[in-house]
Amino acid sequence: MRIPQLKMEATYAKLAISSERARLDITQPPAEMTIEQPPADMRIASIPARLTIDQTEAWAAVNNKHVFRLIEDAAADGRQAVLDFIERAAIQGDELMRIEHGGDPLVEQAEANSEGPPLELGIALVPPPFSVKVDYEPGRLTIDWNTYTPRINVKAHAPIIRCQQGAVKIDLAQRPSLHIDVVI
Repeated sequence: MRIPQLKMEATYAKLAISSERARLDITQPPAEMTIEQPPADMRIASIPARLTIDQTEAWAAVNNKHVFRLIEDAAADGRQAVLDFIERAAIQGDELMRIEHGGDPLVEQAEANSEGPPLELGIALVPPPFSVKVDYEPGRLTIDWNTYTPRINVKAHAPIIRCQQGAVKIDLAQRPSLHIDVVI
């Protein structure tokens, strides 16, 4: 005896998936920027240096004097000569007053008056050291600055974003089926 058999054929469902990619575009417009830098103010004040050289005494040492100085020196020499003569005359007068004390004051005075002053020999530096006077005042320089901060203006623009959404489509490519046969 034969037993009936069931014969089954099944087909599975198949899905079809298609996708469309999403797109994203971003553009950034440049910012608008302005910069202004005010110029700095600068003030310079200077006092020049001063150099003073006085060589009057050096010129006087080599007898190159101004006429007024020559007159002053001659007057001073004349006054000193008169004072020296008065001193010598007073001393000699005192010696003559005391002639009774002995000695021979007339002969001694005649010898002293007939001889000139003793000669002085020596080495002299012309002009003498430190006869030139030098005076120096340094100059001064003052610089004043006034700086100003720059003025910066920035106008930023927002980015432009374009977005296209993606899509996913799911379809049934093959439907499921079940076929059953009875075989005897």
